[in-house]
Amino acid sequence: MQIRSGIPSFRDDPRKYLFLILVLILLLLGGCQFLHLQNLSIPENPPVFKDDADRASLVQAVKRQLDYLQGLSPNARVLLDETPYTKRQLVESVKLFLDILNSNPSSKSLNRILHEKFTTYQAAGRENSAYGEMLFTGYYEPVYAGSLVKAPPFIYPLYARPRSLLIQNDLQSGKRIIGRRDTEGKFVPFWTRAQIENQHLLTGYELVYLQDPIDAFFLQIQGSGMIKLPDGKLRSIHFSASNGREYNSIGKLLVDEQKIPKENISMQAIKKYLDEHPSEIQPVLQYNNRFVFFQWGQGEPRGSIGEKLTPGRSIAIDPGTLPMGLVAYIQTRRPIIATSGEIIDWVPMQRFVVPQDTGSAIKGAGRVDLYWGNGPYAESAAGNMQEPGRLFFLVKKQQ
Repeated sequence: MQIRSGIPSFRDDPRKYLFLILVLILLLLGGCQFLHLQNLSIPENPPVFKDDADRASLVQAVKRQLDYLQGLSPNARVLLDETPYTKRQLVESVKLFLDILNSNPSSKSLNRILHEKFTTYQAAGRENSAYGEMLFTGYYEPVYAGSLVKAPPFIYPLYARPRSLLIQNDLQSGKRIIGRRDTEGKFVPFWTRAQIENQHLLTGYELVYLQDPIDAFFLQIQGSGMIKLPDGKLRSIHFSASNGREYNSIGKLLVDEQKIPKENISMQAIKKYLDEHPSEIQPVLQYNNRFVFFQWGQGEPRGSIGEKLTPGRSIAIDPGTLPMGLVAYIQTRRPIIATSGEIIDWVPMQRFVVPQDTGSAIKGAGRVDLYWGNGPYAESAAGNMQEPGRLFFLVKKQQ
């Protein structure tokens, strides 16, 4: 099936007048259209639904997904491919999936039941790739030593959201715009990473101090983490806001400059390179204009939909191209980690997941970021995952 990138031309087919009217109605009702999906009612290569993780974590993740859906507006709508679904239908889909899990079917029975009861949609995948080919990456909750007081070696700050940061709605696009007021009162873009750091523009908003500027940078990329204070206490720190600037990948920069081979790029490889080339730390990190602000949190990290993330089950996607709030299924690979921390093999991974988060680097219908939780395995898996795979969404069949 051809991937649709916009509203159909009136000259293509008179029936598309009706389609256009339906799209407009859904948008007026607060709905979203997702045309980067293919209905697999008659699939050439249907997924075999198997799950390689524990069922308890899946039940937990699906319950949280249901909580999110039930909190949506009654007028919420989504358009998958060309089929509209109401909030009630989405809630029924997740409830049915949960009921099936609670009946404790065998793996073989689960696959059969899901194909009988659900319509499967496949994500379009990356541009210039075979249809359905996704890029899977990972993220995790790091733990860093930190101090509430600036004192060596704790001298690299993480900042709270400043009062000068403002958010407005663009009347033309309807999108949120992040900025600030200049000295003449004009709304302008917020400062870049380089401006913030080089000109010390956020003095007084320091939340906590870390020992390493690279750790502070990667914590901004992850969006949340744990801070271990000098007295041994752990405090959770979460994303609060960003400066609204474009995300520029320092990994891509180092590959493009031939400083790290593309096949070796990972969070660990980037950190190793910068540790070995300290004079390059500041220019490399400041290549990424995006800057993240934090707040102290409670308990487990939460995704952008407000629900707690479930390790190995929660994923981040681009909500502009793929739907949040459903049950999804992934097929990709995961690493096997030795006790030394080195990756010794990659094995198939296939499991049910729930889209509950977003990310500044997760754009388009071909990206999935899997949340791994915390600990050594999570750090290694998240830092090294750059795997191809497939992504599917399940919706209850309508009578």
